[in-house]
Amino acid sequence: MSAGPKRVVITGASSGIGAATAVAFAEAGARLVLAARGAEGLEDIAARCRTAGGGEVSIRTVDVTDAEAVARLASDAVNILGGIDVWFSNVGVGVLGRYSDVPIADHRRVIESNLLSHMYEAHAVLPVFLAQTHGTWINMISVGGFVATPQAAAYSASKFGLRGFSEALRGEVSQHPRIHICDVFPTFVDTPAIGHAANYTGVKLRMPPGSLPPEKVARAVVRLADHPRNTTAVGAPAIALKLSQFLLPNLMPAVMNGFLDRWSAKTEKAPDTDGTLYDPPAEARGVEGGSRHPQRRREAAVGAGLVVGLAAAAGAVVLWRRRR
Repeated sequence: MSAGPKRVVITGASSGIGAATAVAFAEAGARLVLAARGAEGLEDIAARCRTAGGGEVSIRTVDVTDAEAVARLASDAVNILGGIDVWFSNVGVGVLGRYSDVPIADHRRVIESNLLSHMYEAHAVLPVFLAQTHGTWINMISVGGFVATPQAAAYSASKFGLRGFSEALRGEVSQHPRIHICDVFPTFVDTPAIGHAANYTGVKLRMPPGSLPPEKVARAVVRLADHPRNTTAVGAPAIALKLSQFLLPNLMPAVMNGFLDRWSAKTEKAPDTDGTLYDPPAEARGVEGGSRHPQRRREAAVGAGLVVGLAAAAGAVVLWRRRR
């Protein structure tokens, strides 16, 4: 790493996890280049960063589905910062609904935003890292990279794809010990993203019980800048979900599909919308989504226990069969 403050680029920095991470890095004294589509959201988070750390913060309005724009972002960041120590590839969008009910253009947009944009970012920054002989690329995936999510097929495809992409890149840089490819797999996080999602379910979307605060994920990302590791799961159920996917790969999607059907039947109705897939939010949305409260956290603890129990039971069955 370079001497002095870390030089950090964050995409998807105008709200949610990206915004929380920007503030956390600012508190640690990093120099920042923040990018997103929404200028108002970027200005808001940049002001919070300056208040938190008082350091250098630059912003760029960028649609990361444009490969040329991403390349310009990397070039600008090098010119501003003198190099790049950490690049946090954080953009993510979603569309909810039965696969055949969702316009194919919306599925395509999710793949462009969640998979291709991360590939564009890695393609832009890896030459910088190789020239410097160091750098850390942090890839925001989600536990959805291990467990498929019914009624979010394009999202699942993008996240499974991201996991494979990172693994391939790690192989390519394996002979460069100071270049790191780090993946982050949080469970549900209370961000404004649920309000941004395209929705063809016919009902109002809300976060499930026990969603994580974005700041918890941000702390994990900041730690990776100093202590890189290949895989970081954030949230108590994540390890259990990975284990259950390995042991019983088709069970969790089936369980989740049944849950979504029951949930939809008793949830407030809502019209179809493409959310912010194609246009940024009209105003700053901040860090949190506002869905967390004590009762939901208690419900989440019960849910996490059930997931852990399911994974443990699956493991026990596998071990029993092997012994026989």
